Amino acid sequence: MLEEFNQSTLIPENYELLITHEEIQKRLFELGKNIAKDYEGQKPILIGVLNGAFVLLSDLMRYINIDLEIDFIRISSYGDGKESSGHIKVLKPLSADIKDRAVIVIEDIVDSGLSVQFLENMLSAFSPKSLKFLTLLQKPEKKIVDINIDYVGFNIDDQFVVGYGLDDQQIKRNLRDIYAIFG
Repeated sequence: MLEEFNQSTLIPENYELLITHEEIQKRLFELGKNIAKDYEGQKPILIGVLNGAFVLLSDLMRYINIDLEIDFIRISSYGDGKESSGHIKVLKPLSADIKDRAVIVIEDIVDSGLSVQFLENMLSAFSPKSLKFLTLLQKPEKKIVDINIDYVGFNIDDQFVVGYGLDDQQIKRNLRDIYAIFG
């Protein structure tokens, strides 16, 4: 049944396939295994950064074979553009109490690192037991701040990407694969 599912009508000519759904799932399985091992005997809380990380978090948590909790936070650094504005604001605050908790922040993509730095500073103020970061995609050449990402799905070149939760002006999040946009 899934083989018959075809999204080709959603994919413009200027999209180039970058990472397939199967490759993503394989990598999430590996990351889930690593997290379960690293947090054995604990109950971490995964904090998804909305909107982009909701698909990632949904799939990833099913590959983590230990008890866990989830929560979401929403920040904005892009506005309507394709480049980070550098100005970050909280649109939906955290609901959970993370004091003395093992926290893993789940991001869809890290480029400049400014959002991660912002989240690290903000969440550290709540005194978590530990604070780690996971991103599906990282653009190492775009980093302008020295931040540590503990779990990385894929390193990619500096290109604008969509699909698997990543958007282009709030659309294309529903694509199963990840595409680079050209032109």
